[in-house]
Order: sequence, then C-alpha cells, then structure tokens
Amino acid sequence: MKLKWAYLAFLTGIAGFLAGCEPLLVLDPKGPQADTTANVIWISIITMAVIVIVVLVMLTVILLKYRASKQDPDYEPPHIEGNKYVEGIIVGIPIIIVAFLSVVSTISTHQVENPPAGYEEDEPLVIYASSSNWKWHFSYPEQDIETVNYVFIPTNQNIEFRLYSHGTITSFWIPQLAGQKYAMADMTNYLNVVADEPGEYFGRNSNFNGEGFAENEFAVTAMPPSEFDSWVEDIHNTAEPITEEKFEELLEPGHLGQMAFTGTHQAFQPAPEGENSPHNHGPSDSEDDGGHHH
Repeated sequence: MKLKWAYLAFLTGIAGFLAGCEPLLVLDPKGPQADTTANVIWISIITMAVIVIVVLVMLTVILLKYRASKQDPDYEPPHIEGNKYVEGIIVGIPIIIVAFLSVVSTISTHQVENPPAGYEEDEPLVIYASSSNWKWHFSYPEQDIETVNYVFIPTNQNIEFRLYSHGTITSFWIPQLAGQKYAMADMTNYLNVVADEPGEYFGRNSNFNGEGFAENEFAVTAMPPSEFDSWVEDIHNTAEPITEEKFEELLEPGHLGQMAFTGTHQAFQPAPEGENSPHNHGPSDSEDDGGHHH
C-alpha cells in the first residue's frame, strides 16, 4: 500500500513539474517554415507513439495469455515451419512506416528549402548572417547597415538569410520561425524565413563550438514593414560606420552585447559566394584560350 502511494506521489510530482514548463518553442511556430517543421515533428511523434502502444499492448497480451504457468506441465508446442501471413505483416508494416515517413520528409524538406507558398515570386530581403566565436553578425546590403547579436525583420516578407562562418561550423536556428541550418567558413548556405506576426523571437547557434557555445545567442524582432523602415532610418542617423579595423576587433573570441553600424563588412570581407567563393577556381580553360580547344 505504501508503495502504491509513493508511486502516485511520484506521478503527481512529475505532472506538476511538466505543467510549470514553458511550451517547446519549436512546437509554437510563428511562420510557415516553422509550421511545416512542427507538423513533421507531430507526425513523427504520433507515428512512434502508435508503434510503441501497439507493441506494448501485444507484449502484455502475450505475457499474460501465454505465460508458462497457464500451460499444462506436459504441453509441447507444435512444430511450425512458418506462417506467410505473420511474416508478411512483420515485414510489410515496417516497410509501410518507413515509406510513409520518407514521403513526409521529402515533401517537408522541399517546402522548407524554398520560399514559402505565396512568396515564390516576391523579391526577398537579403540578410547575411555570419558567426564568429561567440557572436552573430547580420549584414543588410540593401539597407547598408549591420548589427551584432540581434536582427530586425519585417513581417509577411520572405527573408533570405545567407549563412556562413568566420571560424568554426555553427548552426543558425530560430525555433519559432525556421529549422536550423549550418554556417560554414568556405561556403554560403541559404535559409528562407517568414514571420507571420510581430514579436520577439529567440535565436541561437545549435552546434557546439567551444567554451562560449552556451551564450552564442541572438534576438530576432519581427515588426510591420513601416516600423522596419523607421528602424533602418534611425540606425543611419545614430550609428557609427563599421570599419575593417573595428570588424577585426569584433571577430576576436568572446561575447558581446547588441551593436549596430552603418555600412556592412561585405564591402571589405565579403561572404564566400560567387566570385568570392573558395570553390571558384577562376576562369575555365575554354575562357583562357578564347574558346579554342586543343
């Protein structure tokens, strides 16, 4: 009896603890890309839950119905060569489950790798998001401004984040707006993000990159386009220009608060893409010799 009450008290304590937890950000999407990711997570959770429940129910039935104590001491099980129906079920069901999850994964990956539905034809707002130990730099080439450890974006507009790193591999992640994507030193990755509603969102590096990893975070603020334009104008009126010397100073390992500058470091240290990509090995042989092949 004491064991029963102790068990009930334990379950009550766990339930109370979980009730006080904040909701998982990844399951509270505020944009179409994050909504797709959340749906895939729920589909996976439900699929796995059904599998676990069915297996546990079957295990319980088998243990109770076919336990040794219920059998005659002289019972000998019949010799069975196999059962094509049982074998078909135990092979077929896993194939169906894997095929289903593969289709879901393929469709959702295509959706999140491209601009969200309804934004395909719109010109995106390009923001370069580059990491250094242990901070984030956001360059707005169209607005000619740069921020550190925070980024402002207009709502209901496709934002094309161009991701790369000034050092170790990091992972750019805004749980309520999009899934994570890697930022590397020798290439630029692209991530489309749309915020459906104004708000303050949490972003971070989700790939371990040394002692400062835990605080490698940034703030995301989504606002109406008119407020975004006012913010850009305010930065131009108040912020100091970024210089190559200042940027080199910002790249030094360590943590910083939020900062803003006019201009961007793309002017003197551009992202690894296009002609600045380390994978671009210059003109081809056909270009060197005027198009004549030898």
